[in-house]
This record gives sequence, structure tokens and C-alpha cells, in this order.
Amino acid sequence: MSENIIYCYSGAGHCLDMAKKIAKVLGDTDIVMMRRFPAKTDATEAKRVGFIFSCMAGGLPGDVEEFVKAIRIAPGAYKFAVEQYAGYLGCGLHKIDKIVDLDYWDGVSNHSTAIWLMPHNLTLAPQSPDKSAKRIERKAMEIGGAVRAMKKSEKKPPKQAAFALMSKGLGKTHVKRVKTFAVNNDCIGCGTCAKLCPRGNIEMRGGRPIFGTDCIGCLSCVQFCPKAAINIGKITEKRERFPNPNVKATDLTEPIIHID
Repeated sequence: MSENIIYCYSGAGHCLDMAKKIAKVLGDTDIVMMRRFPAKTDATEAKRVGFIFSCMAGGLPGDVEEFVKAIRIAPGAYKFAVEQYAGYLGCGLHKIDKIVDLDYWDGVSNHSTAIWLMPHNLTLAPQSPDKSAKRIERKAMEIGGAVRAMKKSEKKPPKQAAFALMSKGLGKTHVKRVKTFAVNNDCIGCGTCAKLCPRGNIEMRGGRPIFGTDCIGCLSCVQFCPKAAINIGKITEKRERFPNPNVKATDLTEPIIHID
């Protein structure tokens, strides 16, 4: 068992990139992915247990809330969480705190990957990909140092009740949106999208992806398509993709990543 465990949900790779950076500061860390049910839920031997995830429609992404409830943590372990968001913090940190009673938390604004919702230059505050990457590097070192020292936050994460209500309707939104997914003629039939989908919602038929209705909105298929051939209606056709440059598509499918 590693001394530290970080449970991570990542769609475009940015949360996984941060998890890796924090893990390097801590050393001896297992990063357990939460795109699917975690491969390791027994964290009772870990000294520090963390959660790193993105804000999705004001709440937690995918089935993260249920996954966290299944994780066993030793009573004396240090617990922390980091949320990455575009324009607003949302209620995800509060939800995690209610389950595990966090010792430390932080929220980090990042260059937006929600290209169905907003172009990147509308991220609050506006940031270029380069500026965002440098800021994330600084924040990861800062947070990693705080976690290593087992720093305690002075207050609990904000409840953000309005965002809790917003996130409840997320499932219906994804079902509607997935009906607008389309693949253009740039598709090379590589199957990256199908391999990435955490729900197995994409099937390759005749060298082309076919989308089902069980979508959690991670947008990994859109972000990591090597030819930018997948679009959500017409809104994303002229919008920049922004998969994390330090994360490969195959990294997202690894159940556990160890960092010494």
C-alpha cells in the first residue's frame, strides 16, 4: 500500500495532470482513477487520501459521489480535495466534505474544456492555454506542499446550494446533448473515442463511432480525437480542443497510476 492515495476524475486530462504534479511533491502515491468504479476502494492504510476532480454543471462529475461513498479511509488519515473549474466553484467540494470530512481543500480555475458551453476565451478569468498551464504548475506545487505538511483549511467548503440544484438535472442534459454528437469525414476510425468512453457508450461500426445515450459528459471523445472529427452539433466546429498536453488518452484508461 502506498503512503498516499489520490482519487481522480479527469475528462480532458487536466485533473490527472494536477494529480500527478501533487503526487510528485508527496512521493509514494497511487492515483486511482474514478472515470469508472475505482479499482481500489480500501484506503485504510494510507496516511493521506485526496480527491481531485472537475466541476461539472456546478456539481460532481459522473458517479464520483457514489464512488467516494464506497471508499474506506482510516479514522486518523489526512483528507484533502482539489476541484478545477472554469467560471464557478460549484458544490462538489461541499459534497465530498459531507462524505469524508475534509482537512484541507482548494479550488483552482483553469482554461475551460467545456467547449459545448463556452469558448476558451470566456473562461473566468480569461487565460491562454500557456498561462493556464503555468498557473496550474504553481498551484500544484503550492497545494502539494500544503498537503505534505498536512495543513488544515480554516473553514469548510461553501455549500453553493444553487449549484446543487443545477447539478441534479445534469443527467437529462447529457442525454439530450448526446443526440447532437456527429462525426465528420476527418474521422480515421482509430477507435480512440470508444476506448476512452467510461460508460462504453461509443461503439465502432464500419470504422465509424456510433453514440448511445448513456453519456456522463466527460467529453474525452471530443477532446482527444486526433483529427478533431467529433462535434456536438455545430457549436464546437470552430472551437479549439484543449486536451492536456502532459496527459495521453491511454493515461485516462489506466485504473491506477503510481508515482514514486
